[in-house]
Amino acid sequence: MAVLTGVLPVEVHMKRSGRSRRFSLRVSRLDGKVTLSIPLRARETEALEFLRGQEAWLRESLAAMPESASVPVRLGASLPVEGRSLMLASGSGRVIREAEGILHVPGAPEQAAARVGAWLKVLARDRLAEASARHAGTLQRRYTRLTLRDTRSRWGSCSPDGALMYSWRLIMAPPSVLDYVAAHEAAHLVQMNHSAAFWDVVLQLCPNWKRERQWLHDQGQSLHRFRFGD
Repeated sequence: MAVLTGVLPVEVHMKRSGRSRRFSLRVSRLDGKVTLSIPLRARETEALEFLRGQEAWLRESLAAMPESASVPVRLGASLPVEGRSLMLASGSGRVIREAEGILHVPGAPEQAAARVGAWLKVLARDRLAEASARHAGTLQRRYTRLTLRDTRSRWGSCSPDGALMYSWRLIMAPPSVLDYVAAHEAAHLVQMNHSAAFWDVVLQLCPNWKRERQWLHDQGQSLHRFRFGD
């Protein structure tokens, strides 16, 4: 990570990428995170020189970010869970429970965000494991492992050895959207590409895949606005 010094220091996350052919600077419109993509063979000194040359533009872009770009998760706020808006409220006992549109979160209020985030990840793993196994079974295939991450560039992936990766934030989307992403990645167990044959497999697993993909295109990035104190 690099830091542009000044009255307001700016942290810049530097990421080497085999896909990058040139330096590319990106400011997330969701939370203001700054990422500098660097070609694999480029020197770091060249990357820093490029960054300094873009400093004026970068600071202007950050200054224009709306204060509401991110939404802190806390008691009294609303949070989408499986496509439904639930209000977070203090709860008793030891486990999080949902009842009549309210998510009851036990423990100290300052720990609510972290507890809800952990609860969502467990729920996401359960739902994605079930959907992945179901779609893989339909195709008479098996995946090797399943991992969850907080990815911004993709909702899921499938490696050549059959390992599946998903964004845990899919648990906030409607169940049909989560199911589509699981179907998409399971289809890669048959076709490791995005050919017409691949989309035929997706259609077999998820007849309404175009509608679900459009939801991700239109509203998916809003799921990244919620901050869980991490």
